[in-house]
Amino acid sequence: MATVWGELKRRNVVRVAIAYAIVSWLLLQVADVILDNIEAPTWVFQGILLLLVIGFPVAIIFAWAFELTPEGLKKEKDTEAMEPVVTANDSQRTIAVLPFVNMSSDQEQEYFSDGLAEELLNLLTRIPELRVTSRSSAFSYKGKDFKIADVGRELNVDHVLEGSVRRSRDTIRITAQLVDVKTDTHIWSETWDRSFDDIFVIQDEIAQAVVNELRIRLLGDTPRAVETSPDAYSLYLQGQYLTTQGSVASHLQAEELFKQALDIDREYLTAWLGLAAAYAISNSIGIRSAEEADGLTLEAVNEIQRLDANNARAHSLLGKIAMYDRDIETAIRETQQALALAPNDPLVLRYATILAWLIGDFDETIRLGEKLTLLDPVSSRAWYILGHAAFVAGRLDVAQSAYRRAIELEPERISSHAHLGAVILLKGDADAALASMNREVSDGRRIAGRALVFQAMGAEERARAELETLIKLGYQWTYEIAQNYAFRGELDKAFVWLDRAFDRRDSSLVFAVGDPFLDNLRDDPRFEDVLERLGVKSP
Repeated sequence: MATVWGELKRRNVVRVAIAYAIVSWLLLQVADVILDNIEAPTWVFQGILLLLVIGFPVAIIFAWAFELTPEGLKKEKDTEAMEPVVTANDSQRTIAVLPFVNMSSDQEQEYFSDGLAEELLNLLTRIPELRVTSRSSAFSYKGKDFKIADVGRELNVDHVLEGSVRRSRDTIRITAQLVDVKTDTHIWSETWDRSFDDIFVIQDEIAQAVVNELRIRLLGDTPRAVETSPDAYSLYLQGQYLTTQGSVASHLQAEELFKQALDIDREYLTAWLGLAAAYAISNSIGIRSAEEADGLTLEAVNEIQRLDANNARAHSLLGKIAMYDRDIETAIRETQQALALAPNDPLVLRYATILAWLIGDFDETIRLGEKLTLLDPVSSRAWYILGHAAFVAGRLDVAQSAYRRAIELEPERISSHAHLGAVILLKGDADAALASMNREVSDGRRIAGRALVFQAMGAEERARAELETLIKLGYQWTYEIAQNYAFRGELDKAFVWLDRAFDRRDSSLVFAVGDPFLDNLRDDPRFEDVLERLGVKSP
């Protein structure tokens, strides 16, 4: 039955039937009024009704036998040999947008070529029928020699969009090409020589070309670029470029550039999104307190929702703020709405994965974590998050593989070696766990991990010495200190440090529900209070 229903939908029979019924009803309403006013005989209305009834099966047969294609009306059997059209209910088309090559004589225009590719990526991400590899994975090929076939295999995509940009003052030349990975052939390419003012039109044309060439049947309209003035757009692209540089100075400079763009155009949605995202992570990189970062993020999100009430990232950020405010009901509602609006957005998936493990929905956290690595397959952060998801779910083999993959992609990634060491320790190999802890680049994580390993080894004095050193490092390690005390069986001290972790809104508290190093606390009535303060129930 499901196969017949699917074939009816594929051939547009269902859509034609619904449309025919609606139009027929409207015609009958109009005919009833007009014929009544001119006092026409009753048989006239009956004749119209009979014609419509007879026409219904004819329309259905016509819809089954024929299809309207870009080349005109064709028999269904003649279109079956064509490449199948993808709808939201079929397997998704897959694409990676590689960084465009900067062909300008001015190397400082690098921000523009990168930014254009990223904006195209974001535009295509808004098409639910298309799975788009995230920026971090796609841009990992920047400046490298590669074969398209290798890109397709590593990113698990069927198509690649690549191009180049040359800018000279107010004129631009943009070349874009869509490549079929399997055949390594260009299935579409085009060059634009335009004024810089036409940049948004060009983005829309590229997005539409991708939809057309991949034969994607959209359930809605093709998304369009958010337009603004050229000056505001340039400032935004420069800010976005700086957010990828990783330093505190570049981050603060990016925030200022977003603000300058908004000074020019207060209605520029994309700049508000950039500013909100920058504020959201400013606590984790040590720029602001959690309260200040969340307050600024909320102000920016309010502006986003003023311009677009259904913006997925705005809902996701609201969910993230609510999650750390321990308002789990709001966090779940906002996160679910974000996922419904943008199920393939990596930022949305990251926060959804964290929320799932916080509330103890471990099957969901694994599902979301695995989906994140599918969208972002060569991103250490994606694999790192999957490692966390598997760790709290008790899937230690999955966690170990994910952390190892994160380290392969980024050997010096903060905390990866410590988390891998924790998994190895739980699997019973203390010596290998200690070796992994010793490779950790973060002093606090390394010391906290070594304390856990020495405790497991029975080296009490060495474990206590490491813990005392960790306490001297400062308050930022409140959760890790509580974790160590819990593992040692010193429950009173563990709860004291958990209280301090709540006081400073320690982001590591999201691990508490499934953290095996807190298992000694779970039978203590005070742990129920911990879960209540987190806003969750026992798993």
